[in-house]
Amino acid sequence: MKTASPTDKPRGCTNLKLRQLTRRVTQHYDAEVGKTGLKTTQYSLLSHVQRFGPLRSVELAALMQMTASTLSRNLQVLVADGLLALEAGPDARSRLVRITEAGRAKQREAQQHWKAAQLSLNALLGEQRVATLHALLDEALAIMAEHAGGDEAGDGD
Repeated sequence: MKTASPTDKPRGCTNLKLRQLTRRVTQHYDAEVGKTGLKTTQYSLLSHVQRFGPLRSVELAALMQMTASTLSRNLQVLVADGLLALEAGPDARSRLVRITEAGRAKQREAQQHWKAAQLSLNALLGEQRVATLHALLDEALAIMAEHAGGDEAGDGD
């Protein structure tokens, strides 16, 4: 593993490098989770609703750090497939997102595949490298959130 020395300066575009890594990691997880018929983003959405729901879509979007329009697109597919349901919220303008029994079963099935993807990624990259990557990403996310005034809503998954 090539590690940067304290005198090294960044080379290239950080955004490009992160997007390239994100695409590769997403492909890795999607190949495994896709065996259940779900995309990794759909599995993540089911998992969040199962863990924290039922909850308003605006709360779910904030929790997952995605825009309302991105969440809406992802919800439509899962609702159409009967894995999530939208029901009346506490006021006339809000809707609650709830996981269905079929959604719970699909989430459990996909969780096994997600775990296989995680373990194989750990084996491929090495557990220490993955732990170091997690720590670096967590630190960078915290710094970016602080700089942005806590506005963490992103544009995607």
